[in-house]
Amino acid sequence: MNAYNLTEMTWPEVEEALATARLAIIPVGAHEQHGPHMNESCDAVLAEAMARKLGERLFPLALVTPTVNMGVSPHHMNFPGTITLRPETLLAVLRDMVTSLKQHGLTRFLFLNGHGGNQSTLNLATQSLSQELGVECYSAKTTASATESIKAHVESKLYGHSCEREVSEALYLAPQLVREDRLVKGDIVEDGRWQALRPGQPVQGFYFYEEMTRNGNIGDATKASLDIGEAIVEEALAKLATSVRELIER
Repeated sequence: MNAYNLTEMTWPEVEEALATARLAIIPVGAHEQHGPHMNESCDAVLAEAMARKLGERLFPLALVTPTVNMGVSPHHMNFPGTITLRPETLLAVLRDMVTSLKQHGLTRFLFLNGHGGNQSTLNLATQSLSQELGVECYSAKTTASATESIKAHVESKLYGHSCEREVSEALYLAPQLVREDRLVKGDIVEDGRWQALRPGQPVQGFYFYEEMTRNGNIGDATKASLDIGEAIVEEALAKLATSVRELIER
């Protein structure tokens, strides 16, 4: 065994793993539209794949839990198939998972997030659950730390959803998510109010995704490649593993 994946273990195996495991990695994804060329399970599948690879790098110090495969996605609800949780629902699920795993002896938790819409809820979860349950909770976006590779390979100014970055990651981690014969650029609504509400703007707020993109994706997925995905994923994993080790070995 080169990783502790809870979904594939018996209870005696888990009991043995708990002798060395000092952190639970909880993958958190979403079920939402990803344009015409990616499966709606994308965020959950990629979060789980990243968690498993991170678990391998941290073995035997980390245990990977089942994936939370739905997230906070109200902005995608006007595209067919999207399923959204309320922020309080996601927080309640994470509270119950952490409470359960704490009973088994784990006191450090990393919410490994594959969906940007979850981030504000996860920020709240790290603060409230750490204090409420007397544990250490952290969160990280799966590949956000791969700044050098993203700068080198992602040309679009607007990217982050079923774009060249995310499609490349999927080609490397889970190619079954991608319809390679349907890859298209985002059909951007250039004069939409969304431009004044994006991160980095003085005022931010909610908008539906079709206000920004008519086909549900942004960036230019036609420029995606497995090699780009490998560069982004491996840089992110290296940085995540280093940071987590510093937290759990201090």
